[in-house]
Amino acid sequence: MSQSEPTREPTRGDFPVLQRITTRWEDEDVYGHVNNVVYYSFFDTAVNGYLIEATGTDIRRLDAYGVVAETGCRFLRELRFPGDVEAGLRVTRLGTSSVVYEIGLFQGESDEPAAIGRFVHVYVTGAERSVTPVPDAIRQVLEPLT
Repeated sequence: MSQSEPTREPTRGDFPVLQRITTRWEDEDVYGHVNNVVYYSFFDTAVNGYLIEATGTDIRRLDAYGVVAETGCRFLRELRFPGDVEAGLRVTRLGTSSVVYEIGLFQGESDEPAAIGRFVHVYVTGAERSVTPVPDAIRQVLEPLT
């Protein structure tokens, strides 16, 4: 039986988009680092901030919108306040009605991530919440990130 090669964590250069997020006083907890729950907020901010910026539209006004169906995080090192975080964004799967994002959180000059996140959007219609295809405006700005 052969052992598989260890996978390399992505570095800053592996992400085609970087979104800057400023840490806040309230982000740091009693242990002196950004609390783990805040990392998930950074993921959400990076994804939706990019979609708004790249499409030039308020994505809340589209006929379909992405709901978060799954998230995950590998914590690799601490983030601290004060200091900006760069959230690297790439798409690992662009399906008919869902998108899987990989997000790397970086702070300071290091190209090594503080965390790697997985964030899944499933697109649904407004009132019915029926699964529907990813809107064309969203698909167009995500295809280059795959």
